[in-house]
Amino acid sequence: MAPRLGRARPWQSARALLVLPVALVVAITVVDMRAPYDVHLGPALVIAPALTPSFAGPRTTAGVGTLALAAQFLVAVTHGGLATTNHVVQLITLAVLVVLTVLYSALRERRQAQLARVRTVAEAAQHVLMWPLPERIGALRIASLYLAAEDEAQIGGDLYAAARCDGTVRLLIGDVRGKGLPAIGEAALLLGAFRESAHRRAPLPELATALDRSITRYAAELDRPEEEGERFATALLVEIPDDAPVTRLTSCGHPPPLLLSPGHVVTAPSLHPSPPLGVQCGGEHSLDVFSFAPGDTLLLYTDGVVEARDERGRFYPLADRVARWTGDGPEALMHHLRRDLLAHAGGRLGDDAALIAVHRATAERRRHQG
Repeated sequence: MAPRLGRARPWQSARALLVLPVALVVAITVVDMRAPYDVHLGPALVIAPALTPSFAGPRTTAGVGTLALAAQFLVAVTHGGLATTNHVVQLITLAVLVVLTVLYSALRERRQAQLARVRTVAEAAQHVLMWPLPERIGALRIASLYLAAEDEAQIGGDLYAAARCDGTVRLLIGDVRGKGLPAIGEAALLLGAFRESAHRRAPLPELATALDRSITRYAAELDRPEEEGERFATALLVEIPDDAPVTRLTSCGHPPPLLLSPGHVVTAPSLHPSPPLGVQCGGEHSLDVFSFAPGDTLLLYTDGVVEARDERGRFYPLADRVARWTGDGPEALMHHLRRDLLAHAGGRLGDDAALIAVHRATAERRRHQG
């Protein structure tokens, strides 16, 4: 019921806000008609139509402008008649300003419609390219967060995906060169290659090699000579088996994950990363294995998170901040990080940012949930 009451508040509706410019027209008119002949408040009537585009469209703005012109006409009749040069000039000036205000309102409404269409397309692209991660896969609970650097974009150069294969969960988090909408093509290629190859039984290093070849082939087909070597992506491949308290990782130039354990313990596994995908096609990839016990949370992220700067140019201290939330579930952790990261960066990130929290539930919790 609370949301319905919120929508019914009068100051949140355009009709209620329309009272303000109408009241201004009436007040200015009444005061001007009672003022001495040498006092002219007519120019102030333009305030009413100038305010209207902030909450209404061009038709309403034109209506308020017409009301202001009618008020100016009434003032002219009561203060010397229409033959007075001062009133004629005021009427003409007000009419010109009203027309300009209506044009501005029409352009603003058109721009808002364009932005709405762009956002709709971006949201559709997000759902097509980056399928929502399931909240639960086997013994794992998963939550994700994506913050695009561009206002009109819902996705950009950062990406993530998950796949289930023979009693294991495989995850990909990556960051292609560039940000925002221009990077979507390469992100789509990497996601498609992962989804095609992740269900095979090949070890993670072989999966990384397959992704490397896809990026290199894509670059060879599309790059101009002067762009050679400009298409690459960092990636972290994660494999979590159901029957063993470990996690296997293959890093291709990607930041290492953080392991959150109960008791505010945060560790960063030491990886042996290979170059980013597309830089050294056919190179060898390492496999690192670490403990991932029940009750632990694995936090994957892109460099847009740790490279977010505050007003003094300081990077976001991810490990220090998440230490206070090691006891929270994945959803709550993402909520805290979103709020804290945006507050650190002043509400706007300089690069796309993505995070995934993967929690291995304890046997007792799984029985309770089952």
